[in-house]
Amino acid sequence: MLQRIVAAETLDGLAENDPAAMRSRRDLQRVHRVMGTRAILRRALLDMTRFRNASEPLRILELGAGDGSLMLGVAAALAPAWSGVEITLLDRQSLVNAATVERYANYGWTVEKKIVDVMDWVAEADAADSRNKRWDVIVANLFLHHFDGAPLQSLMNAMAARCNRLFACEPRRARLALVGSHLIGAIGANAVTREDAVLSVCAGFRDHELTRLWPSDGNGWRTLEYSAGLFSHCFRAERVGAN
Repeated sequence: MLQRIVAAETLDGLAENDPAAMRSRRDLQRVHRVMGTRAILRRALLDMTRFRNASEPLRILELGAGDGSLMLGVAAALAPAWSGVEITLLDRQSLVNAATVERYANYGWTVEKKIVDVMDWVAEADAADSRNKRWDVIVANLFLHHFDGAPLQSLMNAMAARCNRLFACEPRRARLALVGSHLIGAIGANAVTREDAVLSVCAGFRDHELTRLWPSDGNGWRTLEYSAGLFSHCFRAERVGAN
C-alpha cells in the first residue's frame, strides 16, 4: 500500500500571471478530460439532487475553483434542465475572467467570485455572521489532497457545517495512477504539471480515508467513498433529510 505523502506543489507557489502557471492551468483542463472529471461530477450532482425542489435555486460552492472552467463544462452538460443555479467560485487567486462569467450566465447560472484562502474561509465558518449560510452542495475537485493533519480535519469540519451535500473528486493513491502520473507528458503537459501530477497521486486518497475524517454528527449524514474511472477517488456526503 502506498503511504500518503503531502508535499507543496509547484503551481500553488506561482503567481497567477506566471507563464508556466498559465500553461499548467491549461494542462489541467486536458487532465480533467483524461480523467473524465466532468462526467463523474455531472453524474454525482444529478444523483445527489434528484429529490430537490426544482423550483428553488440550487446554491453550489466550488472550493479551489481555479479559472472556473471545470464547473462551466458541467453547467454546459446540464443545460437547459438546470437553470437558476447560484454558484460561488472560491479560490485564493483571481482567475475567473469576465468571459467565463458571461458563459455561465448563458446557461442560466449566476456567479459569485470569492477570492480568499480556504483556511480563512474555514475560520469564517465559526463567525457569527456565517453560521446560517449553508450551500446545497459543496464541490471540491483535485483540492482536498493538498491538505493533511489538522488543516484537513478543520476543512472537513467546516464543509460539514456549511453544506447539505459534499462531493469531492480527488487523485486515487494507487500504483496505476502513479504510473499514469509519470506519463502525463504524453498529453503535452509542461514541467510544472508533470511534477505536480506525481505529487498529487502521492497525496491522494483511497479506501475510506475521507469517510473517517468526516464529522459523524450522529446519524445525520450518509457517506459514500468509491473509485471512479482509472485515476479518481470520490467522496460523497449527504445530510439526511436535505431537500
